[in-house]
Amino acid sequence: MKTIYFVTATNTNIGKTKACEVFLNKFASEGKKVGYFKPIETGVEDNKPLDGFKILNLVNKLNPTFNVSIDDIVLYQFKLPAAPYIANDKKINIDTKLILNKAKQLLTMCDILIVEGAGGLMVPIKEDYFMIDLIVDFQTNFNQLKTLLITPSHLGCINDTLLSCNILKQYNINVFGLLRVCKSVIPIMRKNSAGIIINISSFLGKIGLPLLTLYNSSKYAVEGITD
Repeated sequence: MKTIYFVTATNTNIGKTKACEVFLNKFASEGKKVGYFKPIETGVEDNKPLDGFKILNLVNKLNPTFNVSIDDIVLYQFKLPAAPYIANDKKINIDTKLILNKAKQLLTMCDILIVEGAGGLMVPIKEDYFMIDLIVDFQTNFNQLKTLLITPSHLGCINDTLLSCNILKQYNINVFGLLRVCKSVIPIMRKNSAGIIINISSFLGKIGLPLLTLYNSSKYAVEGITD
């Protein structure tokens, strides 16, 4: 069964790319055809995304049928080493539908597609769209998706890890759980040509309140999915 593994982390420079390398080698050793996708990379010099090139070279050795260019696996490349929203100084449109469609295309060439995020879960991709939101969109569009959180081992890592786990837990209850229920009942509704889904959200999905950032964002995600 084709599966996507979305690799994220507690912060930047934690080891996501190294983890992707480890996972790719592991799955390839099990006889799986592997692929790689890093939709956004910042800190790109001379139009050469170093992380993307490094892992693409590895994938080409592990799965020669994964015949793509660097521009296929790194759709958005920015020079400034910063969060995508900040690095995108020309304010080009980061099209999430294009990212999802490209992932679907890449998945046709492999059994396991490793998707590497940029930075941590709450890194802004757009003004009101974060890395966790991209994970939600992947969860919405792909039945077999697993999220892998990479954590470091240094002073302060426990705090960062628990905060990131709390984000994922909050979204697993308020967002991913809702998605799983919808995915379960929609085939039945289609078969019966009838049915109504009512998702209960909160006014915090429209107007956020201080000190409730995670809860606000999860309800905002529910609003977006339902719309």
